[in-house]
Amino acid sequence: MNGEIALNFLKNNEATFTKASDKIWQFAEVALREHRSAKVLEKLFQDAGFQLEVGVAGMPTAFIATWGEGKPVIGFLGEYDALPGLSQKAVPIKDPVQEGAPGHGCGHNLLGVGGAAAAIATKEEMSSRGIKAILKYFGCPAEEIGVGKIYMSAHHYFDGLSCMLTWHPALTNNVRMSANNAKNSAKFRFYGQTAHAASAPHTGKSALDACILMDVATNYLREHIIQDARIHSVITHGGEEPNVVPAYAEIWYYVRAPKRRFVEEIYARVVKNAEAAALMTETTFDIEFLSASHEYIRNFKLGQVMQENLLKVGPPKFTKEDKEFAAELAKSIPMEVKENVLTENIVPQDLMNKNFHEGILENHGIGKITHGSADTGDVSYQAPLAQLQVATRVLGAPGHAWQTTATQGMSIGHKGMMVAARVIALTALDLIQKPDLLREAYDEWAEATKNNPYQCAFPEGAVPNLEQVKIH
Repeated sequence: MNGEIALNFLKNNEATFTKASDKIWQFAEVALREHRSAKVLEKLFQDAGFQLEVGVAGMPTAFIATWGEGKPVIGFLGEYDALPGLSQKAVPIKDPVQEGAPGHGCGHNLLGVGGAAAAIATKEEMSSRGIKAILKYFGCPAEEIGVGKIYMSAHHYFDGLSCMLTWHPALTNNVRMSANNAKNSAKFRFYGQTAHAASAPHTGKSALDACILMDVATNYLREHIIQDARIHSVITHGGEEPNVVPAYAEIWYYVRAPKRRFVEEIYARVVKNAEAAALMTETTFDIEFLSASHEYIRNFKLGQVMQENLLKVGPPKFTKEDKEFAAELAKSIPMEVKENVLTENIVPQDLMNKNFHEGILENHGIGKITHGSADTGDVSYQAPLAQLQVATRVLGAPGHAWQTTATQGMSIGHKGMMVAARVIALTALDLIQKPDLLREAYDEWAEATKNNPYQCAFPEGAVPNLEQVKIH
């Protein structure tokens, strides 16, 4: 039976992958500091006989693991960065491991290991049956600040792929058919002149005033942008004390919209607001442009193949203990929060009174846009891509919250991760052995991108300034 060797391998090695996932969950390393987490994944691939290229694209925690020869070239994506401030024990009440420390509130510990397990299981079946193809796993750091895959794109690491397969821990079990937003991320730094705020305020030029005026103007701009666009900001430096007119201040913006061109139009107006604020306050400014990601291009042919395999594998099977954990954790989620989370994630309202999604959704999110962003969109511009979602969270648990961290480090998350590994491995084997499927997926992708070719945000060969990025 096609896939039997891969599935048996995953069953027999589940403890190995669960242990790896838990190690990364415990390390909880933030963007571009995922040194120990990357090593855990690299070790899995070394033991499986893959060739490793580490420190790619100027990022010490980025790597590529490759096995096989010939065609096609099947890609697998992995992420493993945590989020600041989301430390949490694997318990259903709020209880940080260390107050204020990072935690895996997006489940990237599961994402990275689940993709690795799928790639290695695919290799095991190919090796046993003499199947020719190349498998490439991309260890992608810094998804949470949206730069890992973009710098890898600048170095052309995604060139030549036949397709890319990935997944993400989620609320529901489905193939992702919704789109998301493209995004710009940039810091605006204003420079003025200090003065005594009481005795000589007239001699000062306030960089903080410039930040605030820019943000006021940008707040008014929100009325005049498309409905699905988003602008977020935070003042990251506003001065030292009230008695000193600040000579330096910094404000950080995200601009999101469903199409890259909309982001560029809105961002240009945000820059004009900075120019106006500098003019009003007689300050100067500069911009640190951090990243620019693209919207996600769905591939319906790949999605169809992945959906068929999700139906074969079935959803996670949660135990009595899992359900008791979920019921206790659900007490911390107000009903209005749950309703908003389910709406944003396009979750059917008939699941409102449940703690788990235990079925499979079909054609989920077609024609819909979720308002987040991810550098996965950049990969989807360079190769046909399919993304699976598997339930690893309690229904209503917000992403980037302690409730999500809790379930990503215990049996609820483990079960979802292994379902994802099985589905992705079976999908890869189908695509390798049925070239017509890959050809149809490629034709669909080529049609979707023919009038909108990919342009990386960073110059060819660019590398991140790690000293600057670390403070993010």
